[in-house]
Amino acid sequence: MGPSMTHYFPPMDPLDVVYLDHELLVVNKPPGLLSVPGRGALLADCLITRIQSEYPTALLVHRLDRDTSGAMVFALSANAQRHLGLQFEKRQIKKTYVARVWGQIEADTGTVDLPIIVDWPNRPKQMICHDTGRAAVTDWQVINRDRGETRVKLSPKTGRSHQLRIHMLALGHPILGDPFYGTLESQEAIRLMLHSHRLRLRHPDGGEMMDFRAKLPF
Repeated sequence: MGPSMTHYFPPMDPLDVVYLDHELLVVNKPPGLLSVPGRGALLADCLITRIQSEYPTALLVHRLDRDTSGAMVFALSANAQRHLGLQFEKRQIKKTYVARVWGQIEADTGTVDLPIIVDWPNRPKQMICHDTGRAAVTDWQVINRDRGETRVKLSPKTGRSHQLRIHMLALGHPILGDPFYGTLESQEAIRLMLHSHRLRLRHPDGGEMMDFRAKLPF
């Protein structure tokens, strides 16, 4: 069990619904709450369980890390789940994150193209491996620079576990508050400074392009 799972005290915030219709539910996930249940009763409380208590037909489409906040979409029918699942599989859904990272990034934009695989002895940690890793690509753009840190917009082109966290570390600028990756300095923040800010997808019923945003918490 990694350092971020040894103590699980999920926030008790009420559901923050960004959008709701007959096929889609978009919520703003709080940091510190698992997307799906972990192993054992102590890790049973999670976002999908809370959602299904209010919206019984809700189905999982994708996940966010426990410590990541922001926009997360759920399907309200099997048809919507299939439709959204295909969009994720074909990389048609545009995901935009905002992060605060340690240090000042010199360039204004860039792309990290480094393959990722699970670090088995230290799972759930991931690592870069050019031999056996799965392709992982992240576009990044500086929003602004402050004392000792940079705010960046991150656009993952793939959906590997811990991808954004690993790729920012590879740049030499770990995400502030990350308990797995980074330095003692960068880990001092009160939370993981990573937020799913925006989702662009096609509606399962009719194909209209939808754009959802979850308010920035930092």
